[in-house]
Amino acid sequence: MESQSVVPLISELPGKKGGLPKRVWEESKKLWEVVGPAMFMRLVLYGMNVVSQAFVGRLGDRGLAAYSIASNVISGLSFGLMLGMASALETLCGQAYGAKQHHMLGVYLQRSWLILLAVAVLLAPVYVFSAQLLVALGLPGELSLDTGTISMYMLPVNFMLAILLPLNKFLQCQLKNWVMAVTTVAVFPVHVAATWLLVRYLQLGVMGAVISSNISWALMTGMQLAYAIGGGCPETWKGFSALALVDLKDFVKLSTASGVMLCLEIWYYRILIFLTGYMKNPELAVDALSICMTLAGWEVMIHLGFLAGTGVRIANELGASNGKGARFATIVSTTTSFTIGLFIGSLALIFHDKLAIMFTSSEAVINAVDSLSVLLALTILLNGIQPVLSGVAVGSGWQALVAYVNIGSYYLIGVSFGVILAWGFHYGITGIWVGMIGGTTVQTLILAYITLRCDWNEEALKASSRMQRWNNSK
Repeated sequence: MESQSVVPLISELPGKKGGLPKRVWEESKKLWEVVGPAMFMRLVLYGMNVVSQAFVGRLGDRGLAAYSIASNVISGLSFGLMLGMASALETLCGQAYGAKQHHMLGVYLQRSWLILLAVAVLLAPVYVFSAQLLVALGLPGELSLDTGTISMYMLPVNFMLAILLPLNKFLQCQLKNWVMAVTTVAVFPVHVAATWLLVRYLQLGVMGAVISSNISWALMTGMQLAYAIGGGCPETWKGFSALALVDLKDFVKLSTASGVMLCLEIWYYRILIFLTGYMKNPELAVDALSICMTLAGWEVMIHLGFLAGTGVRIANELGASNGKGARFATIVSTTTSFTIGLFIGSLALIFHDKLAIMFTSSEAVINAVDSLSVLLALTILLNGIQPVLSGVAVGSGWQALVAYVNIGSYYLIGVSFGVILAWGFHYGITGIWVGMIGGTTVQTLILAYITLRCDWNEEALKASSRMQRWNNSK
């Protein structure tokens, strides 16, 4: 108790001035300063994927199924792992920025680049030999071969992610999300034009969609990199430094915990799409479910903006030794995100029979998506809570603990329950998805319990100790 009593909470605690509405308004402004650009950027980025999938969907059911597996499972593997590992920067850069140790952000960025580029090299064989892997796992031969060819063309994005994702966290933690928003806005029309040119005009089919994605990701990475190291961040980027090679072991441990935590979440619904490949009519099953997952994924970009905003707000407040401010930020962010999820979930129910029209003209696929609309609405509702709680975990440095929670709730409960319902009770796609929703519900309840039981003064003390330890390593 004595150690907690000396935590230097900042003088202007929430509630000292004005009533609750004013406190909520002030916190919301700080939150949306990060959430707004982060949400916009993610919606536009995911919009690029929707554009590609919409063009591919007009080429035939098998092409759409192969592209969906390649982008959601194979590419999703590296994206999930690297996004998770890059989120270590949200903890360290966010707390360092809150503690006004700005110079350390550039050092952390370089450490993250080294680690993620090594991971990208290790993941490259998954892209190259994906066809053989899918055949070995029992997917139909033609679908596996098509997916393998597409995956090989997606390999460049694997290395771009290793540069871009840490850059995103680096800019985000110093409230420069507008840079990411501007670059995505600039790239989006280029992506649409390139996809039309390559897929429709030059008749390159699915490969044209993949090539246009490579071009778009390369442009985005180049622009953000030029800004960050070309003079746009003078306080936080001091050039390449040998300090990036110091204490890599501890950085790898936090990055690995972050990677396991978030990639288990991202892979969870990717596995759902993969399992549908074993259905009696795999192309129809994959098409219907991939459209639902695309819609749910597009909507979750809003809440991933809240994940980013919550992580930054929690890390900043803990870095400034303001435990009560971190707690209040958690409440405001969770309430706002859930309200948005409730509204959009209601829209999914209202327009249930029109959800697939923008992706396909196949009546069979449209009807299959319609039959899954209730599950889609429930998924969207859970998306309104779960990412925010993950943001709290990232900002607080709880990644290792949450990784264990994710393994138990997602894979031991969710996947197992889904498989039993799908094949044991013959509920097909619906059974898999119900099982997955059950796992997400368990994970959300556990994270909510951990957050409610948190001693925020103690977390502020831990953040202060962490910053001191990393500084002593210089």
